[in-house]
Amino acid sequence: MKVLVVDDEAPARARLARLVEELDGFEVVGEAGDGAEAVRRAEATEADIVLLDVRMPGMDGLEAARHLAHTDPPPAVIFTTAYGDHALEAFEARAADYLLKPVRADRLAKSLAAARRPTRAQRAEGPHADQPREQLCARLGGELQLVPVCDVLYFLAEHKYVTVHHRFGELLIEDSLKSLEQEFGDRFMRIHRNALVAEAWIGGLRRCPDGQNRIWFKVSDATLEVSRRHLPAVRRRLKHAGAQSGR
Repeated sequence: MKVLVVDDEAPARARLARLVEELDGFEVVGEAGDGAEAVRRAEATEADIVLLDVRMPGMDGLEAARHLAHTDPPPAVIFTTAYGDHALEAFEARAADYLLKPVRADRLAKSLAAARRPTRAQRAEGPHADQPREQLCARLGGELQLVPVCDVLYFLAEHKYVTVHHRFGELLIEDSLKSLEQEFGDRFMRIHRNALVAEAWIGGLRRCPDGQNRIWFKVSDATLEVSRRHLPAVRRRLKHAGAQSGR
């Protein structure tokens, strides 16, 4: 089984790697010092198991686990941390186990052995994370690129892919529009069968001379059509948002 070791402290990574290498049937295929690097390395090495620290600079372990849960197939995640106050969040992120530092060799061995055998619930649920991601991960020119969700203006479904239009450009992701709506429905609204828009970046709703209703954005010249089917719900949500901001 291929294991990726992730910790922002080099001595901690070295100790964990040494403990893993002492076990039969497991090999360390890479190391990473933060969550973003962990996501890249997990994909590059096709790691089966990720030993993942929770508190790290930049993207922390919980955020990285949400990204890993969307890979196919997702690796088993075992959190390793000096703090016990993230256990609930860890298991909500479908972690296979949660180990407190300093990690004991016998405890690590049991955890790795258990991670080899996913539970029936894990097999049935597949990749899943209750907590929405704060960043999106996409491949661009052979490299993984991270885009903060707060910078996304809208998602547009085109053929088999979804285009993410953000403040600084656009990229393609393989998530479906339906799954994005389920994950980010409190921040994005569907305005058309092929479009989700970020409520925070909506400048307003206009009726054009041709009779179309279109959304315009605060930081972009782009406009998007609102379908007649979704128009009543869009108007209600914008009215509610306006009332909330006026309080």
